[in-house]
Amino acid sequence: MVKQPKVVIAPDSFKGSLTARQVCEAAEEGLRRVWPEAQVVSVPMADGGEGTVQSLVDATSGRIVNIDVTGPLGEPVAAFFGVLGDGVTAVIEMAAASGLPLVPRGLRNPLRATTRGTGELIVSALDMGCRKFIIGIGGSATNDGGAGMAQALGVRLLDAHDAEIGPGGAELARLARIDASGLDARASQSEFVVACDVDNPLTGPRGASAVYGPQKGATPEMVGMLDDALKNLASVIRHDLDVDVDGIPGAGAAGGLGAGLMAFLGASLRRGIDIVVETVGLREQMKGATLAITGEGRTDFQTLFGKTPMGVANVAKSLGIPVVVISGAIADDAGGLYAHGIDALMSIAKGPCTIDEAIAGAGPLMADAAETAARLIAVGLGAGGPLGGLSNADRRSNYPSSGACRETRSHSRHRRD
Repeated sequence: MVKQPKVVIAPDSFKGSLTARQVCEAAEEGLRRVWPEAQVVSVPMADGGEGTVQSLVDATSGRIVNIDVTGPLGEPVAAFFGVLGDGVTAVIEMAAASGLPLVPRGLRNPLRATTRGTGELIVSALDMGCRKFIIGIGGSATNDGGAGMAQALGVRLLDAHDAEIGPGGAELARLARIDASGLDARASQSEFVVACDVDNPLTGPRGASAVYGPQKGATPEMVGMLDDALKNLASVIRHDLDVDVDGIPGAGAAGGLGAGLMAFLGASLRRGIDIVVETVGLREQMKGATLAITGEGRTDFQTLFGKTPMGVANVAKSLGIPVVVISGAIADDAGGLYAHGIDALMSIAKGPCTIDEAIAGAGPLMADAAETAARLIAVGLGAGGPLGGLSNADRRSNYPSSGACRETRSHSRHRRD
């Protein structure tokens, strides 16, 4: 008789289809068709990007707070943040208040776009008693170095005539002095950790303006203006706050918001997946597990670089736990992940289908894929080991290379700061 295992399900969301919690629920349904008495531990995950708030709220029994804030171009927008189950940790995705999707393509203008709304989310969380902050800073519409965020928290950014500068990246060229005496005292008493998976400096050829400005609507001329403006911001920060942010890897993330969070709030920058793994206590929850199941909407070789399945695999590998990745799509180049702690790759697709069909049926497809994985693993359990003693190379050779709906070409992910 096959023993009933402990299985940890720790997936990312399937973007546009299932939240991470819904992926967990579907996978558990499939597993219990094979192991009805299994100990199943569900841990919704994320990598610091879109969906991080929902996943961490779900994983810690927290709650979502909805609030209207200032949008990138100064208009009100409906935004949100999460308060985790401990009641003192806030999780914020800056894109919810200052993100590129909030600005119609024809109106994108980083000379004017502001991060004030992100600062207003922080203020609201402070009002609710939060003193620990996790801030994801991908997908921004802005290039203001976090100036708007700082102003929302009470910092005065002054020109040569001691007048407050206006919103947007272009205004930083006029910045002459920073008066941080009005910074919300509660922020000074709080801890800020920033999920940042890019290493761009604030300025220069790899800086915020040059690399990410064009996708936010910047012309080549505007890129030069914005870069010079951020150089001025860095100079004034160095003089008035005694913080040198210009050359720090990640300072250029989100149009320089990484630099602003470090300079004005003393934030530390870390990889998003590392923050999530620590916050949900994944290592502790995995102890004693027979199997870990993870996944994401699409898995390719880029998954190796800080995405959820690799974060889960790294923890599992350190504990000697085999890992199965079940994703919406598996690219041809994903086989390279076998050398990095992943034991098996599966797609939820059963046969030829469109993306829309796969999205619409993702829940039942995930359940069926988890059932299939469990039945195959049950064979291994019956053979005397968690996966029948197969090596990674053995598993790879037994994995079909032309499954239905498996992608025939790999596509590079376009990274957005």
